[in-house]
Amino acid sequence: MVASQVHLVRHGEVFNPQRVLYGRLPGYRLSDLGLLMAEAAAADLVERGRPVVRIVASPLQRAQESAGPIARAFGLPVDTDERIIEPTNHFEGKRMRGQGGALRDLRNWPSLVNPARPSWGEPFTSISNRMLATIGEAFQSVDEGDVVLVSHQLPIWIVHRALARDRLAHDPRKRRCDLSSITTLSWRENGPVEVAYTSPAAALLVPANDVGAV
Repeated sequence: MVASQVHLVRHGEVFNPQRVLYGRLPGYRLSDLGLLMAEAAAADLVERGRPVVRIVASPLQRAQESAGPIARAFGLPVDTDERIIEPTNHFEGKRMRGQGGALRDLRNWPSLVNPARPSWGEPFTSISNRMLATIGEAFQSVDEGDVVLVSHQLPIWIVHRALARDRLAHDPRKRRCDLSSITTLSWRENGPVEVAYTSPAAALLVPANDVGAV
């Protein structure tokens, strides 16, 4: 037996008034709006009647906080797995665009030479391998019910592209992975497949700040 479904939940909005790329930097917590988004994701799973029996989160604060409402809704603890963390990035702590932005600094240009790898951080293949390994183990970790993995935009989007057999290199402006969105996978004979995508916090996205993701 394996889990019925695995849900990849992205964290909510982060308090980031400087609008930097926060990556793996510590101390980036959810904003008040982000807390509402996390509650919306938990409510969505409850309203679907999903039998969630295990919750796993990235070690970063924003993911742990986003897992909280789900844990409370289902009366479960939150396990932590380093493999679903945000990728490394050369530009952590920097503003990317606008006056003084990192993209205008010639010293940063060597990190931009190979977007297919990418040259500015963890290779897409590495992200894919660690995420798919974690997902496979999540399916096998319970005899029945659902497992929730609370992670980050790029790792979740890379899973989507890997399962769709698309090229992992992509335009980051075109990711379909909203704040507190839920990408749902089921197990088939040959492994996981994506079966649903929802954005429970869609009504909260208009005023949201989503510029800090890798």
